[in-house]
Amino acid sequence: MAGLWFEEFAVGMVFEHAWTRTVTETDNVLFSTMTMNPQPLHLDAHFAATTEFGRPLVNSLFTLGLLIGMTVNDTTLGTTVGNLGMTEVRFPRPVFHGDTLRARTEVLATRASKSRPADGIVEFLHRALNQDGTEVATCRRIALMRRRPA
Repeated sequence: MAGLWFEEFAVGMVFEHAWTRTVTETDNVLFSTMTMNPQPLHLDAHFAATTEFGRPLVNSLFTLGLLIGMTVNDTTLGTTVGNLGMTEVRFPRPVFHGDTLRARTEVLATRASKSRPADGIVEFLHRALNQDGTEVATCRRIALMRRRPA
């Protein structure tokens, strides 16, 4: 497994995830239309040109999904039972077509599961940064993680 078992996480661990991704116009248009989001700020270049941004914004839920996805290989791949929640989701700066994102994760908390003795709970703080190092998204995520098999 590429992911870590519950016991391998410690508060304060920081992951600088190696995977990066350049966001394309196709990503934005496909995601927006697949999720039935007709917001012209994402889909209409002429409309977006009249806004303070001057060009289309990448759908923030695509940015969030990409952020979480870039963290999986190092943290939860094959070792998670599932996500329990995401809170404090923020998008402090916009993402545009052509931006390249990377992710950083910090482990904020760990605890044994009270209802599932074979599992534990890990709280992560994920951050997405663009090619200039500007933070474009943050999210606190709580995951139910498998303990190492006996």
